[in-house]
Amino acid sequence: MKTKINVVSLFSGCGGLDLGFIQANDVIDCPVSYEINWANDFFAAACETYRSNLGDHIVCKDIKTIDTASIPDCDLILGGFPCQDFSVSWTQRKGTKSERGSLYLEFCRVVEDKRPLVFIAENVKGLLSVNKGKDFKQIKADFASLGYQLHWWLYNFADYGVPQVRERVILLGVRSEFARTVSRIPPTHAGNHIGAKQALKGVELVQHNNEHLNIQAKTIKRLMQIPPGGNYLDIPVDSPLYVQGRRSHVYRRLHPDKPSFTIIARGGGGTWGYHFEEPRALTNRERARLQGFPDSFVFKGSITEVREQIGNAVPPLFAEKLALHLAPLIESLKLEDQASGKITLNNQVAN
Repeated sequence: MKTKINVVSLFSGCGGLDLGFIQANDVIDCPVSYEINWANDFFAAACETYRSNLGDHIVCKDIKTIDTASIPDCDLILGGFPCQDFSVSWTQRKGTKSERGSLYLEFCRVVEDKRPLVFIAENVKGLLSVNKGKDFKQIKADFASLGYQLHWWLYNFADYGVPQVRERVILLGVRSEFARTVSRIPPTHAGNHIGAKQALKGVELVQHNNEHLNIQAKTIKRLMQIPPGGNYLDIPVDSPLYVQGRRSHVYRRLHPDKPSFTIIARGGGGTWGYHFEEPRALTNRERARLQGFPDSFVFKGSITEVREQIGNAVPPLFAEKLALHLAPLIESLKLEDQASGKITLNNQVAN
């Protein structure tokens, strides 16, 4: 029998983090069964995708308007509170002072009321440095004030089999009354990263979310001057095709033998990411492959909405490894809490 772990998911998006935890249930030696009973997001297209692939337990509503009494009790809370105002990719990093940046307080509100054994939050690398580190210091203090010991690690997901260089912070909160030593996940692919060509093998045969974008003749000419792995800086400065004042992710082409650059959620001209061989933008299915989504996962919405869902997601490949790594810890906390007489939920499910 596996120990049942009741899960609530916040800022769920299309469900990349949740999918990884669900996939972990199929691993024979995983000691727990993660049961996601409630999820929430505000983006209607992402909620439609989540509902279609993972279940109708998602509530499409602004988290600020949700009464925590309507959220079921749980052992684990998952979520990736909005990252845009922490990201180094944004010119204005307002951090927790912005409306989006302050949404981590809604995460805190639910944690405070539900008192899970553990919570897991994902965010961008810039969370550690925005406002000279003051915001992260405040976030740590806020979680600690709720009675949680906070652990955090910076991961490059390419080290864990995701065919993409994507650095993200994982925050782990454990209820303070449980004294535990928690370690980071050992890399599985350090020095053996999966390249874009391998990741995209056969992708053209996938039916869903594989539409090609219309591309201007000028853009094709520009891409033909950029080698695989390059970007707009490879275009001569005196060329009429040169693009001034841009960031490195503009007109970036994949390198066939290296992991992809970070897949982003939105942006204007030149930010879609481009194929290593053909002078064209990546399709959303190609982006999904580079994020580690299975081909059977069908995204709902317009091309732009699907792009946003994929770019904002936690790669399921990494999420599964995270779920497996933390399973023994979460099981031990659940059994200890159960033995104390505090838990009345059904704790066992069949293999």
